[in-house]
Amino acid sequence: MDPMMKMWVSLVGIGLMAAAAVLVTLARFKTKGFLRMALSLAAFLFLVIGGFLGLISIM
Repeated sequence: MDPMMKMWVSLVGIGLMAAAAVLVTLARFKTKGFLRMALSLAAFLFLVIGGFLGLISIM
């Protein structure tokens, strides 16, 4: 993978991790019930995918 592609992959990973942090904060302080669970699950998926992209970008 060329260096520019690694840069874009890592930036997408960082963006997903930042979105996960925002979603968890929103879920904890503003929502209840099923919506809270759905937002937390989406945040977890964003975090896992972002971490995976981060690992790909350093290889």
